[in-house]
Amino acid sequence: MIRSLAAIGLTALLALPGLSVASAQDAATEIGGTPATGGAAAGTPTAPGEPAAQAEPAWRTGTALIGEPKYADGFTHFGYVNPQAPKGGLARFSADGTFDTLNFVVPKGTLAAGASNLLYDSLMTSSYDEASSMYGLVAESMRYPDDFAWVTFRLRPEAKFHDGAPITPEDVVWSFEVLTKNNPQQQYYYRHVTKAEVTGPNEVTFTFDETGNRELPHIVGQLTVLPKHWWEGTDAQGNKRDVTRSTLEWPLGSGPYRIKRVVPGRTIAYERVPDYWAKDLPVNVGQNNFDELRWEYFRDDTAELEAFKGDQFDWRVETSAKNWATAYDFPAVHDGRVKLENFPDEGSGVMVGFIPNQRRAMFADPRVRRALDLALDFSEMNRVLFFGQYFRVDSYFYGTELASKGVPEGAERAILEEIAAGLTPEDRARSMPEAIFTTAYASPNSETPQAVRDNLREALRLLQEAGWKLQGRQLVDAEGKPFRFELLLNGPTFERVALLYKQSLAKIGIEMSVRTVDTSQYIERIRNRDFDMIYGGWGQSLSPGNEQWAYFGADAADHAASQNYGGIKNPAIEKAIQRVVFAKDRDDLIAATKALDRILLWNHYIVPGWTLPFTRVAVWDRFGHAEPLPMLTPGFPTTWWWDEAKAAKVGAPQ
Repeated sequence: MIRSLAAIGLTALLALPGLSVASAQDAATEIGGTPATGGAAAGTPTAPGEPAAQAEPAWRTGTALIGEPKYADGFTHFGYVNPQAPKGGLARFSADGTFDTLNFVVPKGTLAAGASNLLYDSLMTSSYDEASSMYGLVAESMRYPDDFAWVTFRLRPEAKFHDGAPITPEDVVWSFEVLTKNNPQQQYYYRHVTKAEVTGPNEVTFTFDETGNRELPHIVGQLTVLPKHWWEGTDAQGNKRDVTRSTLEWPLGSGPYRIKRVVPGRTIAYERVPDYWAKDLPVNVGQNNFDELRWEYFRDDTAELEAFKGDQFDWRVETSAKNWATAYDFPAVHDGRVKLENFPDEGSGVMVGFIPNQRRAMFADPRVRRALDLALDFSEMNRVLFFGQYFRVDSYFYGTELASKGVPEGAERAILEEIAAGLTPEDRARSMPEAIFTTAYASPNSETPQAVRDNLREALRLLQEAGWKLQGRQLVDAEGKPFRFELLLNGPTFERVALLYKQSLAKIGIEMSVRTVDTSQYIERIRNRDFDMIYGGWGQSLSPGNEQWAYFGADAADHAASQNYGGIKNPAIEKAIQRVVFAKDRDDLIAATKALDRILLWNHYIVPGWTLPFTRVAVWDRFGHAEPLPMLTPGFPTTWWWDEAKAAKVGAPQ
């Protein structure tokens, strides 16, 4: 299940070196969702059909994918908030590049920061200290049968948009229809929904094309509800609005904030809605405390960092090891006005690295992709560029109990053997290397000069085995065509890393060029798969599920704007994802996820990068927060508040 950026996604992605604010948001929203949370489900899929007759399901105000939700009926607030948090103050943020639309429905243009999660409410909402629970927001309750063939939501009669109009079941159905019709990622995410319909006073029902998929009711619960009457109306000039077009008209919302000010491409500010209809719901108590949230846009990271030092914004996630080691030696840090914090990443895993586009013939062979991995001298990068701060990623679920380790045993091995047995001999040979069963996966060791030479020698052997040969200092194919490709970046921050990798590849005759483009062009080229290689990745939750199809499924490889960036099409992975989605319980989910992880790793779809077990943040010390912080995110700004005493010592923000 995909969780919004306001929860774990943005923090997790921004912790990845090489991803700027813009690229993290783009990877998470514009290119196909966010770093996800999800869940396993019991049962097996069945043919589409009407829901089976059974006892009337109970209404639920909260639900968990496995087990029971942490917060029972009647809870007053989440445990990680201060229910008496003061309201007021200003929190300021930065963003890279620019923006040119406030309409998140269509993947056109560059969406302004906050324009989806701050303005609108969803049917249900998640807590920050559970992996896979949801609680009522626009919907006061939900119900679904034991086979999960459908779900019905009962809307709160008090739910309303900012103009006072009620949120109706018709708004919910219309929102679902326009999102799935006009947004490829939403269409793919909700592909199992066959019907959305009003089924009673203040009730809406979604019917699914399979049973046994425990996560589908949760997925639909994430649906953002839009105001049908506003989008079908006219603007101030009398022009009919069009939900399929980009726009800078301030949209009508229903959420805790509304737009206060827009300077196109440069600034967007939101103000807290004092009479927000849901402010006293248990899921919102102690949250949304700032009177104003503001984003300033900067052309590049250098200007952004200098602006932070000049107190032009408050919260900076530092993605550069060099900056963290050298750039925060200024008076406000020394006298305590700026705090440098490391927030642990306990609730999510990650895979990040150089992703070759397998739609390009040169990257189709796994031996070639392994050779690209062998050529990366991570130890040198870590020493020269990263001040020894990083750890090499060795799992698609790095940092969690879901990561595969050692040689597969027990339930994990049984699942791998079951998957292999269900493949044709040709598919097994192509998609499940024997090393999956016999060898622990490990990233290449480059800690010594001899190890680096051995890696390059092995890389050349694999390339030659795949049909390439050295001609002088250039690697060429059988027709003499050079091995040449382009690494696409969306900002200059990562260029020094790319150039070091370029030097290593040149040692085995591969020519890599580096092209840096602006954010809008970067997004468009990735949407259209118009790239040879990018640096990107996937955030993972503690409870993976249906989002794995969008990350690694064969259908997603050909689906516009999915997160299957590299074009993975592997029958073993299809079966492994199926086992994850339909896992019986937590132990089965862990074993199935480890099996999926192992198949992904041994097919070398990515040159794994590096990360940290925490997020580096510099913050002007004007804020307070409850202790302890939630598991999944530091929660800024949602659960923090303006601290008058601290702000008086630091000084008024600009």
